[in-house]
Amino acid sequence: MSPSGPEPGAPSGLSVLLEAVLTIGTDLEPRATLRQLVDSATALTGARHGVLGVLDPDHGRLVEVVTSEGARPELPPGEPYDAVLHEPGLLAVPVLVQGAVCGRLRLTGRRAPEGFTGADLEVLRVLAGQAGIALGNARLYESARQRERWIEGAAAVTTALLTGAPGDALTTVAEQARLLADAAAGVVLQPTEEGGMEIVAAATTDDPALLLGATIRPGTAVLDQLLAGEPVFIDDSATDPRMTTRVRSLFGPSMMLPLRAAGKLIGTLALPRSPGARPYTPVDHRLATQFASQAALALVLADAQAGRERLAVFEDRDRIARDLHDLVIQRLFATGMMLETAARRAQAAEVRTMLAQAVDELESTVQEVRTTIFALQQPPSDAPSTFRGKVLRETAGAAAVLGFSPSVHFTGAVESAVPDQAQTHLLAALRRALATASRRAGVSRIDVSVDARATLPDGRPGVRLTVTDDGTVDEGAQASPVIWQAPR
Repeated sequence: MSPSGPEPGAPSGLSVLLEAVLTIGTDLEPRATLRQLVDSATALTGARHGVLGVLDPDHGRLVEVVTSEGARPELPPGEPYDAVLHEPGLLAVPVLVQGAVCGRLRLTGRRAPEGFTGADLEVLRVLAGQAGIALGNARLYESARQRERWIEGAAAVTTALLTGAPGDALTTVAEQARLLADAAAGVVLQPTEEGGMEIVAAATTDDPALLLGATIRPGTAVLDQLLAGEPVFIDDSATDPRMTTRVRSLFGPSMMLPLRAAGKLIGTLALPRSPGARPYTPVDHRLATQFASQAALALVLADAQAGRERLAVFEDRDRIARDLHDLVIQRLFATGMMLETAARRAQAAEVRTMLAQAVDELESTVQEVRTTIFALQQPPSDAPSTFRGKVLRETAGAAAVLGFSPSVHFTGAVESAVPDQAQTHLLAALRRALATASRRAGVSRIDVSVDARATLPDGRPGVRLTVTDDGTVDEGAQASPVIWQAPR
């Protein structure tokens, strides 16, 4: 108030002070409350300018300045934040949160000629105490909200991984962690054969390819900590001598958190921020470490679930294969025996011929069913390791282009009788023949035969590939079979 007292109709000093005190806790957004406290301090003391500087509680840096109307936002350097300054034209007191200095409330330019009084100092101390309460409440609220976000993020990752959501599991973890930590990138590193660690998944607003493949060399202090399952917290990636990756100059503060579950180190989750960004706080460290533990467990559970699903597929395929073998093939074989008996008893040559053709068709069908049984017994996602499996893979690939599956027949011990070099050449010939047949007009059937008991024209034992289709060539002529053969 001015020396002449409050103006008529103006609120008294006590009412202004009470209003400032009562507003504490009514708004979890502290800036408006702090602005009101600064305005109240200037009004109660007659100061021209009021400034409240707020410090980062973990690093002691100035992070926010709240001013009264018309005040300059800068705080003069060199003034101690934890000291009380009482001079004719200056009054400053620390702002405390749970006994720790978190800022300073500073007034300048008192209008009265005698300068700031002891009563002004007491008023300012009360308001600084209220500012500390406001900041403490806001920080508690923000800490609770931050914890809630990390818990929700960990739950989202677990749900995404266990429900089979599209996308790579490691990239899902990296992206969710990046968003929660307000990081410039989220990356997952995994151990290499050489003993180092390599970035295998990345999520960033820039091109992830810039980060993929970057490695931590073996023998570094950071790597030793990570392999031991210990987190690493870095203030500046670009200048920290422990950092050795080629991309370290792109980032500033960083957290590197082991992904460890069931006694197994899956990898490392790294969350670097941009150069000059605010450092991570101890609360960030704790919440991110908890997230990494939850994400590692989710990755292990997702992998186990995928294994169970693959096992269920294998079991179902085995069941189908058994049914085909035990029921279908036996019935076809019995039918073939009946037809052979009927052919021997038939009187007319024409009937015998027709029955013989029926027997041949049944034998071909049996071969196709056996081939199907073999295909069902192959792992669906693994590359085939047997020669028979490689032939089936080529025909299956052609089926995607043709719109139908070629018929495949094997004769003889194709796995043991055909040498590796002959297998390679046969597969190349098969690939060419299927490609040629797929381009013919009117093709609706392709028959592939691999005979490991063939006899070459010179009498030597050999292997023969025959590919026949019903397509037409120039002027509607029937296409000739493709035959490839080699000695065994």
